[in-house]
Amino acid sequence: MKEKVYEFLKTIPKGKVVTYGQIAEFLGNKKLSRVVGNILHNNPNEDKYPCYKVVDRNGNLSAKFAFGGIEIQKEKLQKDGIIVNNYKIDLYKYGI
Repeated sequence: MKEKVYEFLKTIPKGKVVTYGQIAEFLGNKKLSRVVGNILHNNPNEDKYPCYKVVDRNGNLSAKFAFGGIEIQKEKLQKDGIIVNNYKIDLYKYGI
């Protein structure tokens, strides 16, 4: 399952985000959102597998972003052209 999650991350276009639930649904079970979160927290290579593009179902960034915290996730998203307001993303505009 880990490999499927990591491969999915590579398909997210620049300037777009997905939710944990969307990845769980891709895996075949919407209830696996927390499992997806745990997998992402143990990401072996943030450059190869861009987990910073994953937000919660409300568009909130991760307070426990594994690669430097919420500020780093915010910076990475902004570099992709995504507007972040109060650590939140507009899923209608930036979601896939």
